Amino acid sequence: MDKLSKTGGIFFAVGLMALGTEHFIFQDFITGRAPKWPEPIPGQQAWAYVSGVLFIIISVMILIQRNARLASVIFAALVFMWALLRHIPVVAADTFLSGAWTSAGKALVFIGGALAVAATFPKESSLKNAQILKFINLEREFIVTGRICLGFFLIITGIQHFLFVEFVASLIPRWFPGDAVFWTYFAGVMLIAGGVGLFIPGTARLAAFLSGVMIFSWFWIVHLPRFMVSVSDKIALFEALAFSGVAFVLMRFPDSKKSAP
Repeated sequence: MDKLSKTGGIFFAVGLMALGTEHFIFQDFITGRAPKWPEPIPGQQAWAYVSGVLFIIISVMILIQRNARLASVIFAALVFMWALLRHIPVVAADTFLSGAWTSAGKALVFIGGALAVAATFPKESSLKNAQILKFINLEREFIVTGRICLGFFLIITGIQHFLFVEFVASLIPRWFPGDAVFWTYFAGVMLIAGGVGLFIPGTARLAAFLSGVMIFSWFWIVHLPRFMVSVSDKIALFEALAFSGVAFVLMRFPDSKKSAP
């Protein structure tokens, strides 16, 4: 379990590094599917480059395990401020469970996932501000947040499989055996089950493992073959890698009141 959770941290960091690189390619803050840059405000390209560099540096810090806890929390804060907060009015103005919910959910997973990854590293001691240091060194709270964020996203996307059957079925490769509509419904059920399982203390680790395997399989079966189809598919490939990593990271912690729900 420990080895798989460490592998999950690597998946998360590699996915983040790739997304940071894509900031330069697409010249925008694409991590967490942030809403479009406000047109009257200058600086889109500069912000894309600066945030891209920051995310690449943060991913390296996670991989080499140097100030990785602080780096992960900084990443979560950046996505929270520039993606999730900006998603809220978009989601509020759109229809229930629309595509805007998916984008906001992805930002949520990055935030909770980064905090969960932070909890796997040694506590920080170099900061002088006691309150900030106390927050950065949280463990159980970060784990709970990671499980809630991933669980919420899985449930939302699972329901969307039943609402947007034709679209989801179109993502399944033609060579994949069986009926695409059947696999759409099956995946929807599995997503909802995984999400619910993350909220239940006795099943959280198993749900994290199975969800991680499921998302990682989609990295190869669904997202990699579609990598050249669109900009969204280029982003989705590395989101899938990072999200599977988040799920595997959440396996590290036992299902007990002392450690995590």
